[in-house]
Amino acid sequence: MENVFATRLMSARKMAGLSLQDLANKLENGVSKQALNKYEQGKMKPDSKGVIALANALNVSVDYFYSVPSVKVELESVEFRKFSTKLTKLEEIAVREKAIDNFERYFELEEILCLNEKSDYFVFNREIKSAEDAEDAAKQLRIDWELGYDPIPDVVEMLEDKGYRVIDIDAPDGFDGMKAIASERKVIVLKKTKDFAKDDIVRKRFTALHELAHHCLKFPKDISHKDEENLCHVFACAVLYPEDMARKELHKERFHFYEKELIIIKERWGISFSAIFYRANRLGILNDYVLKKFNVGFKKRGYHIPNAEPGKFRSNEKPTRMERLVYLGLAKEVLTINEAAFFAGISSWKLREQMQLIV
Repeated sequence: MENVFATRLMSARKMAGLSLQDLANKLENGVSKQALNKYEQGKMKPDSKGVIALANALNVSVDYFYSVPSVKVELESVEFRKFSTKLTKLEEIAVREKAIDNFERYFELEEILCLNEKSDYFVFNREIKSAEDAEDAAKQLRIDWELGYDPIPDVVEMLEDKGYRVIDIDAPDGFDGMKAIASERKVIVLKKTKDFAKDDIVRKRFTALHELAHHCLKFPKDISHKDEENLCHVFACAVLYPEDMARKELHKERFHFYEKELIIIKERWGISFSAIFYRANRLGILNDYVLKKFNVGFKKRGYHIPNAEPGKFRSNEKPTRMERLVYLGLAKEVLTINEAAFFAGISSWKLREQMQLIV
């Protein structure tokens, strides 16, 4: 039990993005860094008062320290999409640890329910060397998944329907998304939307497809990281806004773009102003000079600031499969309220508040 406590304490500390000294400071030196280190090595164990203080400081339940996941998850083939701010080492560790904690619960829940659902992963066998290759891959995805030329109502929901395990987590500003392989499953981690009424969801849609690109596209071994990221951007844009529709709606013979027009396109296709302009530039609809002018005006208006760009795409872009499985477990009576709350990552009283039995 001491080893379980030691392992879970270290995991909770890493999820909180804290060093041993940071945690000691948060405890207002009620526990020294040296004592915390001994706790994590299994050489010492705090009393009940100390356990409660640690749980409060790390924002986990006391039960967390003594729960043993039946499924052990390791993340492989990890790729991060980073925002303009870079993640610190502690922040990157926190993201990984939160992902592992979520997927351990997710996969254990799948095992309990004895699910045998087949995945419909998209794979593009040709090597992606150019933007044209990325465009072709996006077109093939729309064909294989029978998307036609219509806007995608909810990218995250689509990915979950195809068998990708998607979660969203509370994460620092430097994080947008991550893809990985976990227990032979293709997984995607996104930043949790804090306020659906205010937050602009289009970046999350784009990020989800960017991470999909890392899963399904093959690149030359000698390609630079920057070039690979750019090709993933092309793929994501092309999936969101198909070439034929972009050419039809944007037209080539024009001198100006108006904000209202961009809002209409954004709210129909779920794609940002920047992505629209880079898409138009990529398709030869506008030249590099006009793109440069757009970027200058974009920043001048402050639209580069998160959630400042006009227009909202109406979609949740929130993973729901794991939550649905929790309620399925309750409906099948294979989960107790406390077990369901554990898998949902919330307290049992909060879960009870959400439960409204219909039949």
